[in-house]
Formats: sequence, structure tokens, C-alpha cells
Amino acid sequence: MTETVPSRIGVLGGGRMGAGIAHAFLVSGAQQVTVVEINDDAAAAAAERVTSDLAASLDRGKITGPLEDWTAKLAISTDYSVFADCQLVVEAVPEKWEIKVASLQKAEAALGADAWLATNTSSISVTQLGEQLERPGRFCGLHFFNPVPASKLVEVVLAAQTSSELEGLARTWVLGLDKTPVVVKDAPGFASSRLGVAIGLEAIRMVEEGVASAQDIDNAMVLGYKFPIGPLALTDIVGLDVRLGIAEYLHSTLGERFEPPQLMRDMVARGELGRKTGKGFYTYD
Repeated sequence: MTETVPSRIGVLGGGRMGAGIAHAFLVSGAQQVTVVEINDDAAAAAAERVTSDLAASLDRGKITGPLEDWTAKLAISTDYSVFADCQLVVEAVPEKWEIKVASLQKAEAALGADAWLATNTSSISVTQLGEQLERPGRFCGLHFFNPVPASKLVEVVLAAQTSSELEGLARTWVLGLDKTPVVVKDAPGFASSRLGVAIGLEAIRMVEEGVASAQDIDNAMVLGYKFPIGPLALTDIVGLDVRLGIAEYLHSTLGERFEPPQLMRDMVARGELGRKTGKGFYTYD
């Protein structure tokens, strides 16, 4: 593989997405990956997630050698100052404007002047986020997909201020992760979230209206349209709360066609968020 990834990577947020991003860079050649979390408990959980992903890659033969050799390249902290030596930091905090802005500003302040910064947002305007930064030309979107270790796609989102140099580097980094870059200009929902959420919302409306069961709707898309997974099962994986947040943003920017169904709101209110709570459109052990 001729493409390369930066040797010193930072990941801001160690949840499911952040841990997956850290794992992707580790197995693709990064020599040091540093994850920053909000507190000690979250940091410990992040370390466990990344270690579990690395162990799974070893079991599948994707990487070789002792697990300890891989975890030795991983650092977990609650202090933004550890980003000082990173060449690239990817933010993967919750999909809330205030949290994104505060986190990105703290990360940028810790970075060297020559470092790059990216957001993993799935819908928030990268241009508007960049406007909150001191060096917006060194900022872009790197939208990874869940589960990160298995997904072959990364959406490279170009803000109005993103430099042409960063556009080229971002393509190279994604190829270095053995994934395919899809480059889009900043727009509400980009390409993937806009289309994916539209299908998911319509599938939820069909359940709400009693058109068909969740299983039959998913089977129709998997067997009839060759989707790898049905839109409702995917919603359970992503999290109904996460998809509700994206839908609300798209509703506010693109109009009524993205209005969240009442069933979706009711399920989130009941805590039926999908796999992470054990119940969504399906029930999980």
C-alpha cells in the first residue's frame, strides 16, 4: 500500500465511533494514537473498546503479533494537552452543536500550528463549525461509518474554508486506512446521511402506519434492493437517539420531508434506542 496515514493521531471522544476510528488508524500504521475522553470512567471504557477491537482483528488474522504490541501504541487521557504532538486530530464527540464547538476549540488550542483537525459529524455543517476555529483552512469533515473496522467508506466533507492541500491529504489518509473516500461539499446531511436518514425515516413511518413489520420492511430492502442491512436494523445499530438528532437537524435545514415520525420520538422517550439499550425495532440479548 503506497498510501499512508499520519504517524501521530489524536481522537477526541472514545465512544463506539471514536474507538473505531482509533482502531482504524492503529491497524493502518499509525505509531501513536491518543484518545481524549471527558473523565476517567469514560477513558477506561474507551481503552476497553479499542483493545477489544484490536483483539478481534487479531482473531480474524487482520493483524499479527502480541496484543500488547498494539495496545502499546494507544494512549488514553482526559487532558487535551496530549494532542500537542499529533499531526491530525479527529473529533468524535456527541452530535450536539455546543459540544462539538467547545471540543474542537479546545483541541485546536492544544494542536501545533501545522497540525490538521477533522470532525466526524454526520450532519452538522462543517463550514459553520470551521467558522468557530482560528485555522479553518486546516479543518474538514472525515465522516466514518459504523462499525468503523468493517466499513469501507469515509465521507470527506469539504468546508468552504478547507484548503486544497487538506483535500488531497484527506483522500490519501482514507486510502491509507484501506477505505474508499467519497468527497462532498458541505451541505446538510452531506450525501450519505441525507439519503440514509430519508430511507430510515420512511421505513419508520411504514411501521407506524402498520404497512408491514420491521422485519418484513428490512427483508424487502435486503432481498429486493441488495441492501447489506435493512434500514430499521441499521437504525438500531446507529441508535434511535442519534438518528433523531440528525433528523431534527435536517428537518430544520431541509424542510418537512425530514420531520421525525412520532413513533421515533416515542421510542427515544421510552429509552428504546436500539442495540445499546437492548431494544429498538428489534430486541437484543
